[in-house]
Amino acid sequence: MSAPAPAALPASLETAGRAGLVAFVLGAAVCAWGVATDPAQFYRSYLTGYVWMLGFALGPLGILMLHHLSRGVWGVMIRRPLEAAARTLPLAAVLFLPIVPGMHDLYEWTHAEVVAKDPLLLHKAPWLNVPGFLLRAALYFAVWIGFTFVLSGLSQRQDRTGDPSLWVRMRSLSAAGVILYVVTMSFASMDWMMSLTPHWYSTIYGLYAVIGQSVTAMAFVALVVLALGSGGSPAVPFQKRHLHDYGKLLFAFVLVWTYFGVSQFLIIWSGNLPEETSWYVPRMHGAWKATSVVLVLLHYVLPFFLLLSRDRKRSARRLAPVAALLLVTRWLDVHWLVAPAFSGERFSLHVLDVAAPVALGGAFLWAFVRQLKERALLPAHDPFLKEALAHE
Repeated sequence: MSAPAPAALPASLETAGRAGLVAFVLGAAVCAWGVATDPAQFYRSYLTGYVWMLGFALGPLGILMLHHLSRGVWGVMIRRPLEAAARTLPLAAVLFLPIVPGMHDLYEWTHAEVVAKDPLLLHKAPWLNVPGFLLRAALYFAVWIGFTFVLSGLSQRQDRTGDPSLWVRMRSLSAAGVILYVVTMSFASMDWMMSLTPHWYSTIYGLYAVIGQSVTAMAFVALVVLALGSGGSPAVPFQKRHLHDYGKLLFAFVLVWTYFGVSQFLIIWSGNLPEETSWYVPRMHGAWKATSVVLVLLHYVLPFFLLLSRDRKRSARRLAPVAALLLVTRWLDVHWLVAPAFSGERFSLHVLDVAAPVALGGAFLWAFVRQLKERALLPAHDPFLKEALAHE
């Protein structure tokens, strides 16, 4: 049995891929200027852009494994976009490399003279050290890329052979994969972002980062669904019930993101310990206070009320603006997490803060479209495809 031939993508996605390449080139040119003129600012902006971009590649892997684990029919129709997005993780690993030479500019704990005078940093030195940071990063990417290509390979084999038992293997792998994804991404967020303020810690921070990636993934999927399902002859025959499922998932992830954010704040506020509240002080004063309010309004309040609408969740065109808003506010959230570690209470927004995510997001979009073109847009031999395609 041969695998189904790759399907032609809608013109809108082909155009998006080319636009992504142009965005990467233009953004990279501005970033190159930034490296030459203000390397410290470049590394800060690049870290923000990178963490935001990683959600587009890694978040879909988490959703893909959740689909395999639950065997939800909702995931059959978007399995190929999720797989294609996850297969860009090798590119994400390469794009991580520019952070390495900037570690001395980003992380206080890389300065031996600072660590030597700080008892708390000395205590954390067995974990917060350059070799450990790099080894753990390599381990994180090895786990993520490994699960991606094993699951993607089994999916391709299912296309080729039609073996219905392969979904059982994908489900078993996903059971371990979901746990490892949450654990590794939690530690990665602590290494890459939380350690920017090495005296501070939060046990919810890692889960906050994971659910943020889930919001990014489902918002991106909503836009891809619009591209694949629009027109007189849609590339994928999405129905209103499929869109309703994706809208409900996006709604749920927004609520959980809010729950983790509020829980972290309330626990630290009620404890009122200086080593914990110090992280919130710059974010709750000055211009960052306004940013915090905007983040609450645009990442929770407005999406909450918009996604309450059943009709909106069942319409790709009405769901897409909410998804686009959330992708922008996902960047604002990451910027809010990273930038105050360097600027304090003074609001900071540099041209590189825009150029870096444009370049990195463009690179992802170009790679995603290339990966999506490699296979058929539906898993033809998935045992649940018939049920997924059934009319309402």
